This record gives sequence, structure tokens and C-alpha cells, in this order.
Amino acid sequence: MAAFPFQRVHFIGIGGVGMSATAILLRDSGVAVTGSDEAVYPPISDVLREERLDFRTPYDPKNIPEGVDCIVIGKNAKLVPETNAEVAEAFARGVKILSFADVLGLLARERRPVVVAGSFGKTTSVSMLAHCLSEAGLDPSWMIGAVPLSPPSAAHVGKGEFYLLEGDEYPSSNTDDRSKFLHYDPSHLLLTPLAHDHVNVFPTIENYLAPFTQLVDMVPNSGAILASTGGELSERFLSSLTRPVTTYGIGKGEWQVRDIAWGERTRFTITHAGSDVVRVETGQLGLHNIENMLGVGAFVVSQGIVSADTFATTMASFRGIKRRLDRKSEKTRIPIFEGFGSSYDKARSAIAAMKQHFGDRKLIVVFEPHTFSWRNRATMHWYDDVFEGAAKTFVWHPAEQGAGTHEQVTQAYIVARIAAAGYDVTALSEPKAALSAIADALSDDCAVLFLTSGNLGGLIEALPPVAEARFPI
Repeated sequence: MAAFPFQRVHFIGIGGVGMSATAILLRDSGVAVTGSDEAVYPPISDVLREERLDFRTPYDPKNIPEGVDCIVIGKNAKLVPETNAEVAEAFARGVKILSFADVLGLLARERRPVVVAGSFGKTTSVSMLAHCLSEAGLDPSWMIGAVPLSPPSAAHVGKGEFYLLEGDEYPSSNTDDRSKFLHYDPSHLLLTPLAHDHVNVFPTIENYLAPFTQLVDMVPNSGAILASTGGELSERFLSSLTRPVTTYGIGKGEWQVRDIAWGERTRFTITHAGSDVVRVETGQLGLHNIENMLGVGAFVVSQGIVSADTFATTMASFRGIKRRLDRKSEKTRIPIFEGFGSSYDKARSAIAAMKQHFGDRKLIVVFEPHTFSWRNRATMHWYDDVFEGAAKTFVWHPAEQGAGTHEQVTQAYIVARIAAAGYDVTALSEPKAALSAIADALSDDCAVLFLTSGNLGGLIEALPPVAEARFPI
């Protein structure tokens, strides 16, 4: 791999999952790395400290060391020179300014980049892919936009030929509107289900699908493209393509699954063109995770990267990702899980998984409308059925970041919309009172699902000890 062209790099906004993983990759590639953020929260703060990566809070021009020759600035509404003195200092230095997508593209340029893109499932899929290839002894490099339980880290510089990248369609930076994945020059592409997302950036379906078309066109003719049929926009997108694509899906595609046996350890059979390929066992929850495994399995087996049996063995040991339906405590009789609720489809998948595995229990959902889509008036119809299956829903107040950039609704409006759809819903505000309200709703026959892409005011960390004390194993 060619040497990265800069030797001392500072990251502004290092507390983001993508930024922190990229900083670690760069550090492990031999570059001196520092970073800063307004504040850094678990699990990223824990990751940065475990990695002994130098970072400072809050933002301040003095955070930027002398002698840096490159500054990486995150995609955050607050990271603009007009309102952030550290960002203003970065531009005043006259050094190279990059996005983390720029950095990843440079790091992967002499490997074989495998890009996993799509509206949902891409984080889990690239984690499964990294775990599979790593356990098979292929030592790939990877960047995962989350904190995985397997593989053991979100970023790794390997000696193998593959560079595994989670490809996000969101703009690269405040000065670069291109989707992040358009920097990655993929050798192969795994496309997970597609559904209209990031409505503040992509107001129409056509706007949303356009960068995915560009991404497909970047894959060389010698490369593989595997695409899910499962999203609401997937078949529409696939019908617009003019090049061959291998499809996979639960009920439609060249690669499918059959004979699902649900349980604490779920088993299913992967098929290709109607013929059985391999029986797979997993401890992951939900049909969406079976679809993720199907896509990864279809890719690695069809390309001869690993055998079907090796793939199945590695999936049996895959432990998942923090915040993607990971259990928050093993010390209480009440199952408490956290799902990444950044969009309607992700929320529905998480709720469906909880009902599939804990259908005999009353489901309590604790929800935070954190992303723009959840607090934008144009997508309020999501609330009409997203909580189907929940016995009780608690709603934390919407995030305020970027509220002035779109038509943001209030917590009261959201709660009223959910109530009008016929669901039992309660608004939460102050953390102490919120914890008390949720704790009072707990019972021996319930299960709890946190749904957010934020931090829910600390409730995710605060509730498990309460449940452990009241409902111990």
C-alpha cells in the first residue's frame, strides 16, 4: 500500500464513530494522530481511551498541534469556520483539509476495496464480512462505523488484499456534497436494502438513489455486485440498472433462505438457484440479521473467497455490534436491548426482532427522535405504525442540533401523532423523572428496547442497574 501523503493529522470531531475509526486506521498506518471534539461519549470515549489516542475537549484553536500537515473535519453542523473557532483556525493554517471519506479512499487505493452500502444493514454486514475473512485467516483491513463485538475493533490495518469499507450515502463534509462512498473506488459492491432516508439531504427518491447509481457505475466489469431485493426501493433501483447484478433476499433473489428455526440460537439454510448451499446457526436476533448474513454469505461464497462451511462456522461465532440489538445486562430477568433507531426501517426491524424472540412478553420501547428524519414534518407518517407491537412507548425529546435547517416538529407533536395512531405513549424529559417512569412500567413479563442513534439522556446506562436490583436473575 502506498504511503499516506501526510505525516501529522488532526481530527476535528473525533467523537463520531466514523471519525474515530478512521483516526485509528490512520494511526495504525504510521501517521501521528491527534483529535478534538465538543464532548465525547461512550462507547467512543471508551474506545479512544483504550486505543490511547490523544484527544481533547471542548473545541479550541489551541487543540491543533503545531506542525500538522493535514486536518480532517467531520460532517457536523457545528463544524464550520463561521461558528467554530477551531475549524476557523484549521482553515487559517493553510494545510490540507480532508473528510474522513477522503482519508479512507487514500488508505484503500492499492488494496481491493469491498464497499458495503445501502439504507440499512450495512454496518452489521461489513462487521460480519470482517469477522468472516479475519477468522478465515485472510487478514483484511476494515473500517466499521460502529463499535463491534466481533471483530474486536472498528478499525484494522491488515496485510491481506481486501479493504472492507462501510459506505455511507450521506455527504462527505460541509464543503463536499458527494456521498462518502463515492471516494472509495470499489472493486466489489455489496448493496443492502434500499429505502428513502436522510430526507433533509435527499428530499426526493430520485435524489436519494442517484449516488447509488454512481456507485454501481464505479465497480469495474471484473468486480462483483450483489444487491438485496428486500428494501422498499430495492427492486425499483435494480430495474434501472443496465449491468448484471447478483440478487439476494428472504423471499426473492438468486440467493435465498429457507427452513428458519427460531430460537436463542436460530438456524436457517442458504440456497442458490433453488439448491441448498449451507446450514447456518446464529445468536443474532431478527429476520433482518438473517438477510444480512445471506448477503455476506452470497458474496464470499460466490466469489470463492471462503468456502460455504467456513462462512457458516464464522457466523456461528459472530457476536454482533454495540447498539445493534445488543443485550444491556445479563443480571436481570428482563431482556433489555438497544437497537439503532435512526430510520423507520431500522426501528421496525428491531421491534420485529424483539417480537420474534420475546413475543410472549410485553414490549416497552424507549425512543429518541434523534435523526433529522424522525423530527421532520415530512416524515411524520412514520409514527402511524412504527411502534406496532409495542405495549408501551416512551418518547425522549427530539435532538436540537440542526433544528433550524429543516421543518422540525416538537416532542408534543410527535407524542400526539403516536397517540392518535392508537398507541400507549408517554413523553419523557428530565432524566431522573424519566428513569422513574420507565422503572415503574417494568414487570416480570416485559422486555425493553431502546431505540435511538443518540444517547437518550443517559437512560441506556441508567436503567439496567434498576432492573437488576428489582428483577435479578
